[in-house]
Amino acid sequence: MSEILQRFAINRTGTDYIVGDIHGCYGLLQATLARKGFDAAHDRLFCVGDLIDRGPDSRACLELVFEPWFHAVRGNHEELAAKALQSGDWALWIENGGGWALSEEPGQLAGLLEEALSRMPYAIEVALGDARVGIVHAEPPGDWLAIERQGHALKQQLTWSRRRIATRHEARIAHIDGVVVGHTILAEPTNLGNVRYIDLGAFSTHVLHIEALRESACHFSSNT
Repeated sequence: MSEILQRFAINRTGTDYIVGDIHGCYGLLQATLARKGFDAAHDRLFCVGDLIDRGPDSRACLELVFEPWFHAVRGNHEELAAKALQSGDWALWIENGGGWALSEEPGQLAGLLEEALSRMPYAIEVALGDARVGIVHAEPPGDWLAIERQGHALKQQLTWSRRRIATRHEARIAHIDGVVVGHTILAEPTNLGNVRYIDLGAFSTHVLHIEALRESACHFSSNT
């Protein structure tokens, strides 16, 4: 699997769903999936990243990446964790919700995170038949093709940037029907051009947004 971009073919047996930043809210995720009637044998769940930190069960959420029905891009919190384990300086991660790691055995946690991150690209592209939906954590480049052309140079933007949402920039992302992102907590799902923001702050609001990717695609035909 490419570290930068992973592509998924059409799911012909079930429904593809997308979920916002989970942030350790494993119980909330399971309850929300149950209300949606999610069928793990046929459906797939894609996540915009930030599986860990701030919520009550980060380890269980991180381990979701080993389930065959679950796929996530890397978020800035996964990047914080990786850098903390690589450098040995945990202060920034702990200040931003990584305190749960202090109760884990360091060697085991490092191994778990390394294996989990190997399954979390920086971008995902899902085919729906009549549309292609991109997924990144924070902000896509103006041209989706740039992710493969200059992916390593874009890692910071893909996991941290808020320039587009800060300026309410509505220019469409080229060479993709639309992109779903998280990272910035909003009161409700919001569309800017063909970028859809779905992080509703689950760890504090106890609201975790999950929608079918086909529903997401319906918002990409206009800027409203």
